[in-house]
Amino acid sequence: MLIPENEFSALFEKGKMTITPGQYAYFCEYAKMLVDWNEKINLTAITDPEGIALKHFYDSVYPFTLCEVPKGAKVIDVGTGAGFPSCPLKIMRDDISLTLLDSLNKRIKFLQELSQSCGLSAECIHSRAEDGGHNAALRESFDIACARAVAPMYVLCEYCLPFVKVGGAFTALKGSSGAEELGEAKEAIKRLGGKTEQVTEYTLPNGDGRTLIVVRKVSETPAKYPRAKAKIVK
Repeated sequence: MLIPENEFSALFEKGKMTITPGQYAYFCEYAKMLVDWNEKINLTAITDPEGIALKHFYDSVYPFTLCEVPKGAKVIDVGTGAGFPSCPLKIMRDDISLTLLDSLNKRIKFLQELSQSCGLSAECIHSRAEDGGHNAALRESFDIACARAVAPMYVLCEYCLPFVKVGGAFTALKGSSGAEELGEAKEAIKRLGGKTEQVTEYTLPNGDGRTLIVVRKVSETPAKYPRAKAKIVK
């Protein structure tokens, strides 16, 4: 279900990351579960071993080597889907405390089994982002909120920044058009209490373009946010 250990380690070494045998074993289990569950529910269009290694695992972990992830950070992955990017990050950084939030209960069941099988100790929450952002137990209580390929940047900001405590960060993993999306989101970021801190463009080993955007939370998000999805889009 995954490429051989020496090839997997060599791939990660291209990003100056070191894989232990224990981490590789967890990634193998993750890949197997992803393919098996994908036959029952739609988790991913990428199911080949090379694609999983590069476009799911490497692509999830590498961006977090380009920005600060404090030791013991509380991280929430908003609209996590099959657990990307935070579950691969948790395999590499066992010190973080992880919360997974998704709107589809079938995916939450997958994530609960994944968490148990791969020792992630993640809290899995079935909720829409716009509802979770108003939950007092979750609102402004995380060091980092992250998201990958969930929605346009201006929408993502409203989904994610309400979860971040002042001083924390919203980390968005975007494609090659990330900087352009950021331009459309500047006003939303300011209104939600954020300030763009980092924009890093890079490429995967296969040449695909990516953009890492880090938005620092500098003030509390006004209570009316996040709004319903239809209002955000409008």
